[in-house]
Amino acid sequence: MTLTPASTGTYENADAGKEYTIITRNFGFGAYTADYTFFMDGGKSSWAASKESVINCVEQMADEALLFDMDFAVFQEIDTDGTRTYHVNESDIIADKMRGYDYTFAENYHSAFLMYPLAQPHGANNSGIMTLSKYRISSSVRRSLPISMGFSKFFDLDRCYSVSRISVDNGRELLIYNVHASAYEENAEIRTAQMAMLINDMQAEYEAGNYCVCGGDFNHDFTGSSVSELNNSSNLSSLSWVHPFPKEILTDGLHGLRQCLEYDDGELVPTCRNCDVPYGDDCSVVIVDGFIVSENIEVTSLKNIDLKFACSDHNPVVMKFRMK
Repeated sequence: MTLTPASTGTYENADAGKEYTIITRNFGFGAYTADYTFFMDGGKSSWAASKESVINCVEQMADEALLFDMDFAVFQEIDTDGTRTYHVNESDIIADKMRGYDYTFAENYHSAFLMYPLAQPHGANNSGIMTLSKYRISSSVRRSLPISMGFSKFFDLDRCYSVSRISVDNGRELLIYNVHASAYEENAEIRTAQMAMLINDMQAEYEAGNYCVCGGDFNHDFTGSSVSELNNSSNLSSLSWVHPFPKEILTDGLHGLRQCLEYDDGELVPTCRNCDVPYGDDCSVVIVDGFIVSENIEVTSLKNIDLKFACSDHNPVVMKFRMK
């Protein structure tokens, strides 16, 4: 599906060799203050606390992203019209804050009125992924990911990733991928199929000579060991939905792509909390957000930013890179 970029970007072409900054963050539909718990995680709430809380959270997260003087951003769980978020159009708030950026929006979750939970029905919701660039997005597409047909499909409707193309001064293209993979997915075949589809797409573009940067919420233990390294035995059970990232996809007959795992300080900082309890000592945490890049990308800095989950159940990840 073709997406139409909103053209407010500052520059025409990106420059090979220049250092750029990109940020990825799941906005948690503007609901997840540090004390928020979510019914799908074993918590209580299905809606955000209030309309005012949604607006405050989204505005604060947009302001936080701008502090990094980002060139590109990939955001997930941006509601445009939802019962759970009091029909606040969060993409409009972000676009207004980030004038001077081209942006695209791809619907990633659309549901008719869901009468569950009965005490506070999740309702009818529209949400998606938003990509922003200081550089002109020449074209963009949305690609649907395979999803399960079990109960979890009600929270995976329209699962997708987007691809935005930016011209580079050496005649190649920089492709910014924005992905939000399925959560709560027990079917290993579906999980693997989603990642394989994304990786195969990136591989083909890399082989065509283009630069590929993919950021997002992979809904896997991105390092493969963060669940065990960041938690103790008392709270591991709440993370049973988190499965290790299938790293074999990047090595099984494919070359030229890699996960970005060399954090600047060498310390593991969580990017996601489980929302069965408020954030605190008893809360389980994991790294599910990050970046995958093609081998013609040099990563010069990588940080998971510890914001104590003040406005979302996800912390941002900030990466600096150059195109070789």
